[in-house]
Amino acid sequence: MDNNLKKLIPYLKPYRSNIVGNVVFNILYALFSTLLMVSIMPTLDVIFKQTERILIKPEYKGISSIKSFVSNWFNYKVTEISDSLGEQNALLFVISFVIAAALLKNVFNYLASRHVTILRNGVLKDLREKLYNKIVALPVSYYSEKRKGDIMARILGDVNEVKNSFFQVLELVVREPLTIIFSIIAMLMISTKLTLFVFIFIPISGFIIQRVGKSLKAKSTKAQQENGILISIVDETLHGLKVVKGYNAENSFTEKFNDSLKRLYRLSNKIGNKNNLASPLSEFLGILTIAVLLWYGGHLVLIEKTLASTAFITYIALAYTILTPAKAISKASYQVKTGLAAAERVFEVIEEENPIVDKEGASKIQKFESGISIQNVTFAYNDEPVLKDFSLHVPKGKTVALVGQSGSGKSTIANLLMRFYDVEKGEIKIDNTNIKDVTMQSLRNQMGLVTQDSIMFNGTVAENIKIGKLDATDEEIIEALKVANAFEFVKDLPEGIHTNIGDAGNKLSGGQKQRLSIARAVLKNPPIMILDEATSALDTESEKLVQVALENMMQNRTSVVIAHRLSTIQRADTIVVMQKGQIVEQGNHEELLAKNGTYAKLVSLQSFE
Repeated sequence: MDNNLKKLIPYLKPYRSNIVGNVVFNILYALFSTLLMVSIMPTLDVIFKQTERILIKPEYKGISSIKSFVSNWFNYKVTEISDSLGEQNALLFVISFVIAAALLKNVFNYLASRHVTILRNGVLKDLREKLYNKIVALPVSYYSEKRKGDIMARILGDVNEVKNSFFQVLELVVREPLTIIFSIIAMLMISTKLTLFVFIFIPISGFIIQRVGKSLKAKSTKAQQENGILISIVDETLHGLKVVKGYNAENSFTEKFNDSLKRLYRLSNKIGNKNNLASPLSEFLGILTIAVLLWYGGHLVLIEKTLASTAFITYIALAYTILTPAKAISKASYQVKTGLAAAERVFEVIEEENPIVDKEGASKIQKFESGISIQNVTFAYNDEPVLKDFSLHVPKGKTVALVGQSGSGKSTIANLLMRFYDVEKGEIKIDNTNIKDVTMQSLRNQMGLVTQDSIMFNGTVAENIKIGKLDATDEEIIEALKVANAFEFVKDLPEGIHTNIGDAGNKLSGGQKQRLSIARAVLKNPPIMILDEATSALDTESEKLVQVALENMMQNRTSVVIAHRLSTIQRADTIVVMQKGQIVEQGNHEELLAKNGTYAKLVSLQSFE
C-alpha cells in the first residue's frame, strides 16, 4: 500500500459506518448487475422457445446442485405458466425478473453512492480543518520562505484532488472488481472453456494500461506546484495592485502570469491526454477480447455444438458488462496517481515539524509581576547574525524604546518576546521565568502588539477590534476606540462600528487603520505593550493623532517601543540605541543628548530632515 494511502486511514475512522454501508451496497450492486445480465438468458429461451419443459417441481438438494436447481425451478415455473396462462404471460413472468434485478441494482447503486458522498465530504472537511490548524500553528519563520499561493493551492486544490481521486479506491477494490468477479463466475457457469480462453488476453490488457499511467504521478506533482505559483502571482498582484499600476508594470506581471499559465496548460494537457486515453484504450482492448470471443464462441455454437445460441448471447452480454468496470478501474487508477501527488503535498504541510511549541508541563502566567529580562541573547536569520550577546531589563510599568538603523535588530526583539521565533543562545524571562517554560497562549495573553503594517481583515470595525476579546460589548469597543483616538472618525462611518472596512481595511486611510490597531490592543488590555514602529508609515498629522492614542494606551503599562521616528519616544523611561545587534548607548532622552554620541547624531539627522 502506498504510504500516502496509509496516512489517510486515520481520517477514515470516524466514517466506518459509511465505509461498511458503501461496501455492502456495492457488493449487492455488483451481484444484481450480474443477475440482470443472467436474467436475459431465460427471456431469450422463452422468446426462441428453447425452454426445457419440466412438469415436476424440482427439489433442493444442497449448495452443490444449486445451479441445476435454479435452472430447473425456473423452467418448471415457465412451463406451468405457459400451460395455464399462455406463452405471453410466461414471457411477462421472465421479464419481471429482469425489471426486479434492474431496480435492485440501481437502488443499491444509489445507497452505495450516498455513503461514499458522506465519506468523501467528511474526509475533505477533516483534512482541510487539520491543514488549516497546522497552517495557523506553524511559526512565522515557516512562511518567510513559502509562497502564500502555494499554501492556498494545497488547502483548496490539492485537498479537493485527494477527495476526488482517492475515494475511487472504494470502487477500485469493491464495486468494479466484484462486478467483474460475479460476471466471470456466471460466464464460467455458462462455458468454462470459453472463459478460460478469454483469460489469456486479460494480463496483456492490464500490462498495456499500466505502462501508459506510469509517469502520471510525476506530472501531477509538477502541475500542482505550478498551480501554487499561479495562485501566488494572482495574490501578489491583487495585494500590490497600486504598485503594479503606479510603475506601469502591468505588462511585466501579465507576462509572468501568462508564462506560468502556459506551463500549467502544457502539464494539464499531458495529464488530461493520459487520463483520456484510459477509457478508449480499455474499451478497445475489451472490444478486441469480445471479437476473439465471437470467433471462438461461434466455433463452439456452430461447429462443436457444445454451447446453446441463447447461452452464447447471454455470455457476450456478460463479457461486454465487464468492459464498463474495467474502464472505470483503468480510469480510477490514473486518477489515484494524481491523488497520490496531491496527498503528498497535503501531508508535507500536515507533517511539518513545528519547532516552536509548548514544552511538556509548561506553566501558565497568571499575572505579570516584576518585569521582562533579556539575558545574553544571540539570534540569527539563516545564519545571518542579528543579535549578539544582547541583554536588557524592562521593569514593570516602564517604557523602554529601542532605536537604531534598519537591520540593527530592533524588530527581532519584538519577534522573540512574542515567541514568533525562539532564541538560539541566552534566554528571555518574564518575572524570572523563561518564556519557553510557559504556555504561548498565557504569554501572548500578557502582551498587546501594534505593528508598522496595521493588519486589518475584511469585516466590520467591531469584528476587527474584537479579535483579542471576542466577547467584548459595543460599549467596550467604543471605549477602546476613544482611547485610541479613533472614535471621532468611526462614529461618522455609515453604520458606525458595524461598518465593513473592506479587504485589508482598504476603505480606510493608513492613520485610521493604525488607530484601529491600537484600539484592538487597548480592548485586549494586556499589561505589556509591544509597539513595532507603529507610526513610521504615517504622515505628520496622522502621526500626531496616533501618538496621542499611543500615549493614552501606554499609561500604567509596561511598554517596549521600537521606533524609527525619534520624536515619538522622547518621553520613554529608557532609550536603548542599537547597532548591528548590540547596545551602544542607553539612557533617557536628555542623558543621551548630553553624551553627544550615536543617539545625538540620529536626532540631529532627523531634525535636519
